Amino acid sequence: MRPPVLDPLFAPVSTLPGIGPKIAKLVSGLVGSQPERDATVADLLFHLPHSLIDRRHTPGIAYSENGDIVTLDVTIGRHMAPPRNSRAPYRISAHDETGQITFVFFHSRLDWLQKTFPEGERRIVSGKVEWFNERPQMVHPDYSLKPDEAEQMPTIEPVYPLTAGLAAKTLQKAMKAALDKVPHLPEWMNEAYLHKTGWPDFAEALRTVHTPKERGDIEPASPFMQRLAYDELLASQLALAMVRAHMRTLGGIARAPNGAMQQAVIDALPFQLTGSQATAIREINEDLARPVRMLRLLQGDVGSGKTVVALAALAQVIETGAQGALMAPTEILARQHFASMAPLCEKAGIRLALMTGKDSQKNRRLRQAQLDAGEIDLVVGTHALFQGTVTFQNLGLVVVDEQHRFGVHQRLALSSKGHGVDVLVMTATPIPRTLVLTCFGDMDVSKLTDKPAGRKPVATVSVSLDRLDEIITRVGAAVAEGQKVYWVCPLVEESEKIDLAAVEDRHRVLEHILGQRVALVHGRMNADEKDAAMSDFKSGVCKILVATTVIEVGVDVPDATIIVIEHAERFGLAQLHQLRGRVGRGDKPSSCVLLYKGPLGETAGARLNIMRQTNDGFLIAEEDLKLRGGGEILGTRQSGTPGFRIARAEDHADLMEVARDDARLILETDPDLKSARGAALRCLLYLFGRDAAIRLLRAG
Repeated sequence: MRPPVLDPLFAPVSTLPGIGPKIAKLVSGLVGSQPERDATVADLLFHLPHSLIDRRHTPGIAYSENGDIVTLDVTIGRHMAPPRNSRAPYRISAHDETGQITFVFFHSRLDWLQKTFPEGERRIVSGKVEWFNERPQMVHPDYSLKPDEAEQMPTIEPVYPLTAGLAAKTLQKAMKAALDKVPHLPEWMNEAYLHKTGWPDFAEALRTVHTPKERGDIEPASPFMQRLAYDELLASQLALAMVRAHMRTLGGIARAPNGAMQQAVIDALPFQLTGSQATAIREINEDLARPVRMLRLLQGDVGSGKTVVALAALAQVIETGAQGALMAPTEILARQHFASMAPLCEKAGIRLALMTGKDSQKNRRLRQAQLDAGEIDLVVGTHALFQGTVTFQNLGLVVVDEQHRFGVHQRLALSSKGHGVDVLVMTATPIPRTLVLTCFGDMDVSKLTDKPAGRKPVATVSVSLDRLDEIITRVGAAVAEGQKVYWVCPLVEESEKIDLAAVEDRHRVLEHILGQRVALVHGRMNADEKDAAMSDFKSGVCKILVATTVIEVGVDVPDATIIVIEHAERFGLAQLHQLRGRVGRGDKPSSCVLLYKGPLGETAGARLNIMRQTNDGFLIAEEDLKLRGGGEILGTRQSGTPGFRIARAEDHADLMEVARDDARLILETDPDLKSARGAALRCLLYLFGRDAAIRLLRAG
């Protein structure tokens, strides 16, 4: 049950003044935390200003600098209406003792202009000054008030992220009403820590950030922002700790076979394990041998050999008579895992099966019957398959590939498919330590840091799109020597049609200029078409593959040696690094060409520089965190990514550690949240949308 004290904050935004059904829809799109319902008052309050406008600057007309927001005390002069049917703007002159200014308006109502700027009268006007031909002007001033109404104008005005169709004034009015609804809430913070930091209470922090007195009030390091960020982090860490505790109460099974099957897998490998692979396998074996459920994150850069570690872990569990499952985010990847594991499984005596969405009903039924009878030891498929009706005779270990597309709830659903199911999660997105805590605070971590023997670093260059013809010629020469080439075009969701045209266009141009067949893969193709194009590229029927970022994760063509990434400035660092990992998988030298459209912005330039300087995914992830903040590191905001609205990994990393320790202590001393502080913490969990964890409490 949600504590009744929170009811005003969970009212829909449509209950606020000025927000009818149409505006409520826009606001929900902007601030809502759950797409299927209207945003709440709390959702609106957690939409914080990103900057502020200071209207205290009153330099006089002549001393107003270009681009400054100023407040002027002026006398209104002549109105100059444009000729009929002209597209020229409406102009109003005004002056003070230092000089003259023109106010400029497009498409404004005449009666409103005459009432708001009456000729010959004094007005207090505020807005942005622009100097044009050495004369100052102000386009659409923000305020024009009589001198005796001037105090109605806010001197410091918060600026919020907006969406098309939503006016800033509408949002500010709603925000003011929302702040009036904030109830007095019980204090959930540790008293000693609150005293030490000197932070305000939750409601005061929220009010100050929405009605700041100084620019410093909304900086990440201000006591108000720190307090709110800590509250959000504590809610997240407490929820993760509760999920962890719940997983542990479900009890695990100690699995400690003699390891013959695992050894058989390792012996069947055509190469030696790297040091970090051996360490990761040892850590996993130790987890499996304990009567506690394993929840481990296996982080490894592109091509560091995670699949081998996963198969070794699965062999260990299968040897005890249990079954294993490997879940991949896409069908291409699932097929690839199946293909790379099949020869090793055969040698180790593991019965392997593939289940995909394309299987016929008859095949699905057959596979399901074999799983129920225990005739399949290991099944590989996509996430979607396991969230459905698939059942097992005795599921022991689930390996989840690409964790960031996969949230805590799915993990819970999975574990219910068997008794004491262990979970190993793999990600090729190297995640900085602070983010591991944020997203996977409930997991132990193993890292694969070294590349398999024989892998060569990929030489990376950045080239302007002006030199496109030269690059195409060089690609043609490389193909003539027998090399294989990926050519990647970006896909930006807002304009998918345009981008699709761009990919198909690039495909046509390459075929025409190089005079040979080029394979094409993009998101709008069905699975059969994608598979056919991929197999043509793999087998060498086509030496060039033009693709959107569908090839980002896990596509394995060891003899591909060149990747060209078009419009590299549109990609994030982690994504560029993932894409570059498609080459350099064999023993031949490989290269990555980053084609960019100049001029480059500062961040894009920094990204391309880092890519040229290093092949180290962990270093790249740390730099990425500095450049663009934590919310995006794990790709666009996906189900498993905690969509933090206030806390920022790069600014509040130290608070994350404190919140995690606090969450641990809370669950040790008050596991059912029964104390007075426990009741307050229940409010906190509901407030930040982490209430699913409350349902895990034994007290309900």
